[in-house]
Amino acid sequence: MAEIHDLTAVQQAAAVRRRELSPVEITEHYLDRVARLDRKVGAFITVAADSARAQARAAEREALSATPGEPPPLLGVPVPVKDLEPVAGLRHTSGSAVHADRVADADCDVVAELRAAGAVFTGKTNTPEFGLPCHTENDIAPPARTPWDPTRSAGGSSGGAAAAVAAGFAPVAHASDGGGSIRIPASACGLFGLKPTRGRVTSGPFKPDFIGLSTAGPIARTVADAALILDIVSVNRPGDYYTAPPLPAGETFLGYALRDPGRLRIARYDTAPVPGLRLDPEVTAAYEAATKLLIDLGHDVEDIDPPYGADTVEDFNLVWAAMAAATPVRPEDEHLLRPLTRWLRGRAADSSVGAYMAATARIQGAVRAALPRTLPYDAVLTPTLALPPVPVGHFGTDPEEEFRRMTAFTPFTALANITGQPSVSVPLHWSAEGLPIGTMLTGRPGGEPTLLALSAQLEAARPWAGHRPPVWAE
Repeated sequence: MAEIHDLTAVQQAAAVRRRELSPVEITEHYLDRVARLDRKVGAFITVAADSARAQARAAEREALSATPGEPPPLLGVPVPVKDLEPVAGLRHTSGSAVHADRVADADCDVVAELRAAGAVFTGKTNTPEFGLPCHTENDIAPPARTPWDPTRSAGGSSGGAAAAVAAGFAPVAHASDGGGSIRIPASACGLFGLKPTRGRVTSGPFKPDFIGLSTAGPIARTVADAALILDIVSVNRPGDYYTAPPLPAGETFLGYALRDPGRLRIARYDTAPVPGLRLDPEVTAAYEAATKLLIDLGHDVEDIDPPYGADTVEDFNLVWAAMAAATPVRPEDEHLLRPLTRWLRGRAADSSVGAYMAATARIQGAVRAALPRTLPYDAVLTPTLALPPVPVGHFGTDPEEEFRRMTAFTPFTALANITGQPSVSVPLHWSAEGLPIGTMLTGRPGGEPTLLALSAQLEAARPWAGHRPPVWAE
């Protein structure tokens, strides 16, 4: 008999609507798994058991109402929130000792949309300090580990979100991506991760948009679950600098995930914009296997030259340092920051406003040169990462070496953040050691419908949701 955590978010929501599953029963099931097993994977910074139970009881009352009407789409479904975003009344650390005891006064807009959709917030998932590294190791919680091999990192910065979903602690999770932070842990944990188009999801009201690198999005076991979450969080607010084109009237992202994509034209390249970098052979095998699958499904796949060079990566690195410096920290608390955070903030302080503006100008110039070369294609295929999941501690503590290793691990993901294109990591391959290795597909701006339909086709051809790590059965 299937356990509750064997069910997808779509299935759980449907079971609640049919009164076959109780929101309280679902929530207690997940809280029990977290209490028993999270020490193995480090998915959560804060478990919100009391407030989650209260939300579940309220959802149950609504589900059992004599005249329930049309229930919210996630009524009674647990959705943990990455601890970079505030949830009213819950601890909000941003992965930093600086904010170890901070409690949020209000929801951010994305969390408010999830709350209105009926989600139960079981806790705040693990994230590195301010979301800056591509691994989830901080000073306030154990490292987030991939459930496929707990000696290895879950990736980052949404490492806790991915670990939670992969370990069966939640059916789906809120995540965010400023340089690959959804797709990196999705690859490391054998999940589907989607970074939406720039402007699809508001960052308001507390976070500025800056140059639009970061966006919220879902990490899920299935394409349909990710599409459901995207339908809920796709909202704009007055004052947002960026907005994405809306779907046609009557359409939903979930609807696109349930239809055939047709025959697509797909470009591919696997040369990273990092000089001298070589991909792990298992990563190349995953890339080639995905190519063959796309061709077998009837798509046209063409090799192209890499559209970006090393200069763009360097400019992105300066902008990333500026993002680190943009987070306010009191002078008396600076010593609490991790070495990488202090190093990035120092790099930003040593750079001029002119250097930052020149870097952003060059980035836009690179985008203007690259996009015309990729827009003729429905999607672009690349590896997600250059390596399989790496050991916890792989990146070290010397900040310059840590940053160099981060760049070498994630040479492909930040490009979609620079352009604002939607991008997904698809879990099609497991290494000889049993480690998941994702492959990335990046679409045209506003092209989530095509990416979802294509990803669902790949999922149907090579079902991955039933491929589960050992902790799943515990």
